[in-house]
Amino acid sequence: MKRLLCAVTSLVALAAIATGCGTSEKAEDKAATSGGPVSVTDSRGKKIDLKEPARRVVALEWGEAEMLVTLGVMPVGVADIKNFAIWDTAVKIDAGVKDVGTRSEPSIDAIVALKPDLIVMEVEKDFALVEQLEKFVPVLVAKGSDATRNLERMREDFTMIATAVGKTTEAKKTLTELDGALAAAKTKIAAAGGANKPFVMADGWKEGSTISIRMFGQGSYVSQLAIQAGLKNAWTGKVDEAWGLGNTDVEGLSPLKDQDVRFLYSAPEDDVFAQGLAGNAIWDSMTFARNKQVHKLPNGIWTFGGPASSRQFIDQLVKVYAG
Repeated sequence: MKRLLCAVTSLVALAAIATGCGTSEKAEDKAATSGGPVSVTDSRGKKIDLKEPARRVVALEWGEAEMLVTLGVMPVGVADIKNFAIWDTAVKIDAGVKDVGTRSEPSIDAIVALKPDLIVMEVEKDFALVEQLEKFVPVLVAKGSDATRNLERMREDFTMIATAVGKTTEAKKTLTELDGALAAAKTKIAAAGGANKPFVMADGWKEGSTISIRMFGQGSYVSQLAIQAGLKNAWTGKVDEAWGLGNTDVEGLSPLKDQDVRFLYSAPEDDVFAQGLAGNAIWDSMTFARNKQVHKLPNGIWTFGGPASSRQFIDQLVKVYAG
């Protein structure tokens, strides 16, 4: 499945972003927690005013749906629930949650019929859709990705959504636990001799006889997690500014010659690496293939998710480098 789709600050700086220290933020947190009026500014710079924290929420992207469930708020509607269950196993969507169409073309009628308090979506969506939805329901637009600062961006999205649903205390706890998991992973990987070892992360798909490989470059979210865990991204090819992703083919992997490089990949559906490239002479000649340093992630780790998916990915980094 294809997803339409920096400098890394220290954990201390990231925590500061998440927690904040201003009087106005504390007042806002208190209001959200107490059930009073809530005001939150989304990624568009638009202020969203709610009479009380949202309880009936529709999520049009999987990352934001995951965030809501992590915060203890089960959405009333989610786009493409069937595939969510395949690609994001960090949380479970209740059987009673309604499917509101695809992520690329959600159904306005299905959304409005649920009488939500709030719709959460990402900035990459067609803004004509935002305008249509805002005629009926407040819309909170998350950034979704920013390859120049993806860890901070995730925290901001998560905290923004938590404010809108009155779960700021839960959000701070979750982000603190994520910091702890990253710090523990870095320690374990270093103790096993993995500090600053190279990795690459990819997914891919087959169209006809052509296999396309998508590389998760320096600015991608999972890359930033791995770098925080003390590893080094060996992929230096061109990537886009929003997602930190770049496309290549098997020949394009030839620069990855470091004997220590490990090739991590995600393939919840068709495994083009184990199957499509089986017996491929170029693939078999790659250093990581010869050294048996190719690692398929368990199915369902969403590489564009929130703290819950992040914890799953971090656990796999520890397994690969310190297991």
